[in-house]
Amino acid sequence: MSDTTLAPVIDLIEKQGRAFEAFKETNDALVKAKADGKSVSDLQAKLVQIEADMVEVRKQATEAEKKAGRAALEANADAKNQTPEMLEWRQKFDRMVRKGDTDGLMEIQRKAMSNSSDPDGGFLVLPEIDLAIDRFMPVMSAMSRLSSNVSIGGPKWQKMVKTSGMAMRWIANGATGGETTEPKYAQVEIEAFTGEVEPWVQNETLEDARIDLEADLAFEAGIGFSEGIAATLITGNGVGKPRGITSYTNVANANFAWGSVGYIVSGKSGAFASVAPADKVINLQHALKAQFRPGAAWLMNDATLALARQLKDGSGTYYLWQPDPAAGFGGRFLGSPVEIDDNMPVAAAGSYPMAYGNFQRGYKIVNRSGTTVIRDNITAKGNTKFNFRRRIGGGIYNFEAIKLMKFATS
Repeated sequence: MSDTTLAPVIDLIEKQGRAFEAFKETNDALVKAKADGKSVSDLQAKLVQIEADMVEVRKQATEAEKKAGRAALEANADAKNQTPEMLEWRQKFDRMVRKGDTDGLMEIQRKAMSNSSDPDGGFLVLPEIDLAIDRFMPVMSAMSRLSSNVSIGGPKWQKMVKTSGMAMRWIANGATGGETTEPKYAQVEIEAFTGEVEPWVQNETLEDARIDLEADLAFEAGIGFSEGIAATLITGNGVGKPRGITSYTNVANANFAWGSVGYIVSGKSGAFASVAPADKVINLQHALKAQFRPGAAWLMNDATLALARQLKDGSGTYYLWQPDPAAGFGGRFLGSPVEIDDNMPVAAAGSYPMAYGNFQRGYKIVNRSGTTVIRDNITAKGNTKFNFRRRIGGGIYNFEAIKLMKFATS
């Protein structure tokens, strides 16, 4: 993206930093006023307004990122260095989109495409549309951006992982050694499931054809897939959809075993602890093994971040959260970046609204190669439906790399 395209995002990040300075000043004044027994209604109202302003800034940032992604898509619509087959395929694909003419499209598609995906009744979309879908997913879903992605050629992704290694023993001079513990393995299997989005276009729009239909469909399909997939990466139950990080067997971290996700309790039902809340958050950070902490991030929704921003150290002097342009709108919490994903659970009794982990090393998104589109101008009078279909799955593949906070006392 160009500097011009990114300018609105940069301005909003700077605006967020100024808002947080106002938040700290007002919150500190509020705490002092309460301690002095003074009226705090005006300060509380001001703090609520600042909170609302910061939430609005984040929403504006998301929209700015969407627009930036769409601008980049449209700028790259006329791809360079294409083969003659690719150019011919683009022309035929354009006729299919606008007029429904599929003559010769399947044959030229086989020549133009390098993957072996079976369209299964549809036509493979242009590479720019596939790239647009992949581009919008990280904008809409922090979990998608943080996770490891892989393309597969079959229905499942499988990997053998070592859950424990071998132990060394010392042998005294002249003594006889013996058998040591053997390594243990587990097989991780993540299946790809089918998802679809279906933007409708008025036939008059197709006939007039004054807009870049390919770019518009790519934009709408990207948003649709992103919104549909994002929630499952957090809360999906794995039945016909990806399995989310909060839907596994969650156990107290002291009882962690492979196949479960360890958690630390906040110390209060539905909220951070009333006394020394920062201690529990620090415990969560250190529940993650040291080898996973480089590259680790906090994951929470915007409302939980509003609560976390108010936490201070044990002396009550420094805020644990700080804005950081390099880390985006989430800023940093105890030195690690914060990623905002509004699909994370809300703060409630027994919920898991906060995660800390190295998601790149812990969660895998599997993409079955090839997105297809079916054009249907029959079933909806006056409109043409474009059914986009792709296969995607997700799940944890390293259970040591992700930890949760449970808002409870036990």
